[in-house]
Amino acid sequence: MIRHARKQALEHALLALLVAAALALAAPAARAQDAVVFAAASLKNALDDAAALFRERTGRRIAISYAGSPALARQIEQGAPADLFVSASIEWMDHLSAAGLIRDESRIDLLGNRIALVAPAASDVAIAVAPGFDLAGALGPDGRLAMAETTAVPAGIYGRAALEHLGVWESVADRVAQSENVRAALALVSRGEVPLGIVYTTDATADEKVRVVALFPEETHPPIVYPAALTRESESAAAADFLAFLRTPEARPLLERQGFAVLGE
Repeated sequence: MIRHARKQALEHALLALLVAAALALAAPAARAQDAVVFAAASLKNALDDAAALFRERTGRRIAISYAGSPALARQIEQGAPADLFVSASIEWMDHLSAAGLIRDESRIDLLGNRIALVAPAASDVAIAVAPGFDLAGALGPDGRLAMAETTAVPAGIYGRAALEHLGVWESVADRVAQSENVRAALALVSRGEVPLGIVYTTDATADEKVRVVALFPEETHPPIVYPAALTRESESAAAADFLAFLRTPEARPLLERQGFAVLGE
């Protein structure tokens, strides 16, 4: 009995040491970032640059998770530990606001963007975007049009709205290769897997293997606005400071260099 008790005590002590060691290893990992940002995929280049400069200036790390705005909003709804959300869609930010999941007083309209018809850089396709333009003909007999998902992802919604406004959606609706986010649609064009795609102009700027064929007139789709807000559960001062940093003269050139229009002051 005594031997058994000693064995149990030794096992308990060993378990306690293992738990303590695991916590000690986990603590630095938890401190590896000072804020977690969920951001629309189209923001990757711009926010990566801004986060790097913010760390240089402040010593604080910003970890950024990129995906389609609806996917990120749903993750926040499910309790994902995000401190700051930057959406490519007013509607998805409104959705989280209605659910009480963001701090409305922190919300700002951060950036503006455009959408464009793009082709692989080596392509010689030329087409003017105008009412009734022959988009189906430009795709060729077997080509498909790359777009972000057209009923949920902002870039896809804007693109479909523009094509409907111009009266050409029905001619290409069954030839659209839909992707989970705009960067995935861009990749299809960049790799030459499709002859044409609709992405943000900032995406085309970020990929030298893609060129802009034509811009869509701004009146053909809803305004493209990127709102940003702190989440309700965030306790990160770094997140609030990073949001403020994005409005500074230091950050502005990093955002504009990628083709974004900085809104407000």
